[in-house]
Amino acid sequence: MIYFSSDFNQFFKELAANNHKDWFDENRDRYHRNIKEPFEKFVADLVDELKKDNPKLNINPKSAIFRINRDIRFSKDKSPYKLNRSAAIAPNGKKSIGKGGIYVELGPGRVMVGGGAFSPSKEDLQSLRETIAAKPSKFRKAIENPEFVSVYGEIHGDENKRLPSKKLMEAAKKEPLLFKKSMYYFVESSPDMVTSDKLMNTILKQYEAGRSVREFIAEALS
Repeated sequence: MIYFSSDFNQFFKELAANNHKDWFDENRDRYHRNIKEPFEKFVADLVDELKKDNPKLNINPKSAIFRINRDIRFSKDKSPYKLNRSAAIAPNGKKSIGKGGIYVELGPGRVMVGGGAFSPSKEDLQSLRETIAAKPSKFRKAIENPEFVSVYGEIHGDENKRLPSKKLMEAAKKEPLLFKKSMYYFVESSPDMVTSDKLMNTILKQYEAGRSVREFIAEALS
């Protein structure tokens, strides 16, 4: 199924050059018709597909979608609108991707699918680190799963120079990924994928490829 017309990416290309309220208001009907409504349909269908694998993803699809408005309160860039549409389908809302969810972003810059623990709370990060330290072989097996590696490559995230306990510092000698403050993964596809009839199946295959790491992290954070 093709969810989006060529105007999906074209709209954001034009918005990039006219990122202000006047232009957006002039094109608001176009936004609703070619971007907002098709994206809501796409996310609803994606939720239905993912629920077959994880019934805990029984959420309102609209609640998974991020606003197109940027948070400009603390940003030097005051352009009001994002140049993509994105959603986080997770068991307990957008901020709980680490507990078994998926992040999807569509736009003319990239099509991206990701997961894992991005900027976890102090408590969640501690729980994840302790689980890795207690089960280093299981963690290695998850991140070295051939399907995961072929699609996502590796775990990403900024790192601390020190860990909060001697036990974790000792464990990090064998597993240096313990120094990471976030542990997430992502894969990017061509923006042309937005208008492809393979979009949904591609994302579902990428979701499946992340299973080993997604389930390890979700178990650690449960």
